[in-house]
Amino acid sequence: MNTILRRSVLSVAGLALSTGVVAGPLATLTDTTPAPAAAAVQVAKPDMDTLIPHGTQGEQSRISLGDEQTANVKAIIEATKKAGMDERAAVVAIATSLQESKLENLGHLGDRNDHDSQGLFQQRPSSGWGTVEQITDPEYSTTAFLKGLKQVEGWQDMPLTKAAQTVQVSAYPFHYAQWETQAADLVAEHWTS
Repeated sequence: MNTILRRSVLSVAGLALSTGVVAGPLATLTDTTPAPAAAAVQVAKPDMDTLIPHGTQGEQSRISLGDEQTANVKAIIEATKKAGMDERAAVVAIATSLQESKLENLGHLGDRNDHDSQGLFQQRPSSGWGTVEQITDPEYSTTAFLKGLKQVEGWQDMPLTKAAQTVQVSAYPFHYAQWETQAADLVAEHWTS
């Protein structure tokens, strides 16, 4: 009986030892082989056929941008990406902001403006765009604009000025078109940065 018990104990101990030696150290071994360096993925800048698929309408305008305006371009692009929209949507948004505020996050203009329009897109709290604090936040105001753009059926197949006007309902509906080339250039420059 002792011999049988002793053999059983030794068998179990041997099994545990051999399993521990095989499974334990192998399970905890760390591969010391250096991982290959991640290949730099070149993300191509969007091409002009993607950014301006319908061609520009009318004469084009252009302004020089300061640091604040460039930061607002980047904020519009980031909000567009967060909204799951493409480069063309960013072109429409930036062109709209160029027309409405020259990419400046404007507060209420007082006597220069008889409405309550504010922010990058000159959205109005009284028209339901949000509070003053919201519409003067570049991410919020861009997201609100893009939400409106998404609701425009077929906006991707429209000239920029028609898509922007459908969202903005401006008294000057054709003024958005003049900013399409600069907006496309800005998206091409900053989309992948």
